[in-house]
Amino acid sequence: MRHRNEDQQALSAGMAQWGKALSEGHVEADARSAFDPARWRLVSGSGVLGLPFPERWGGAGQSLVTTLHVLETLGETCRETGLNFCVTTSMASTGVPLDAFGTDSQRERFLPGICSGELIGAHAITEPDSGSDAMAMTTRAERDGADYVLTGGKAFVSNGPIADVFVVYARTHPDGGPLGTTAFLVERGTPGLFVGEPTAKMGLRTAPLSTLHLDGCRIPADRVLGRAGGGLLVLDHVMKREILFGFTVGLGEMRHRLGRAVAYARERRAFGHPIGDYQAVSHRVVDMKIRTETAAKWLYDTAERLTAGEDVTADLAITKILASEAALSTSLSAIRVFGGAGYLSEAGLEKDLRAAVAGTLYSGTNDIQYNRIASTLGLGG
Repeated sequence: MRHRNEDQQALSAGMAQWGKALSEGHVEADARSAFDPARWRLVSGSGVLGLPFPERWGGAGQSLVTTLHVLETLGETCRETGLNFCVTTSMASTGVPLDAFGTDSQRERFLPGICSGELIGAHAITEPDSGSDAMAMTTRAERDGADYVLTGGKAFVSNGPIADVFVVYARTHPDGGPLGTTAFLVERGTPGLFVGEPTAKMGLRTAPLSTLHLDGCRIPADRVLGRAGGGLLVLDHVMKREILFGFTVGLGEMRHRLGRAVAYARERRAFGHPIGDYQAVSHRVVDMKIRTETAAKWLYDTAERLTAGEDVTADLAITKILASEAALSTSLSAIRVFGGAGYLSEAGLEKDLRAAVAGTLYSGTNDIQYNRIASTLGLGG
């Protein structure tokens, strides 16, 4: 197990207190399937949203690895998986690209609000007909004097119904290949921007999801994030952090499930013995431990390599596959250890399973990640 330094321990201890408070009523919140602004204000007050961003813009100026340690604690102590997902989505989708590519004017306008939670961010990438193929997006942005005019539609926009600012990716040069996509900062309420109603879904039910429609949405050219044609560079930078942020929270959630499974296997008795005395149960719990620690090693080692400026293309893909599949496997294993009790909603384990399914799909499906790894080996089409 990786050891934390004193600063990381102190930040994580503080986050643990907030996480426990946020966990109250998490089963009922999931049943309501609705985002709760009061719970968002509570998590915002912890300071977690500003962890990796400069103090100049209201952040805490922490390193990537320290940020991950605190996010892991959030996942371990806060049982509302949807709220955790809202947190990492806002940080990664909007805070990360603003910090790395924004102008001082853009940062001054948006980044303090993202850090404080006053503003909620989202990014609009995926489209109904292109899925994970960003090169096939059809949303267009045409230059018109001092503005760009955006037209098209987006799907699966996490935080969409509650977002104040969107990072929208659109084609500025249809024949420009990798240099034909641009990222734009689009504020809610901009004429021509239409946000769909929350979409019902299997898990992460308190993290609202919607479509986005752009109908002649006029954006000043100074809202280009990065440079025109550099949208895929922005997206690549964002997705690296999105995977690390989101699945490190998931690592914390796995640690929580493992702790519950160990305690239950020691306490629950069957045929005169604790069920943990039976190899079928103990080996299942051990498998949970192995998968959790494997995910932890890949998440933190990859973060350190990314910070060092190394090429982590394959590492990130491997990390995403291992962490998401571990979350899915350990969620099901926890339910099986608890037996019938784990199947009941009141145990809070079945909603973890529903949430874990999503991890194999978002941030680039696991099938896409396999393709990326194959390409680094010189394989694939």
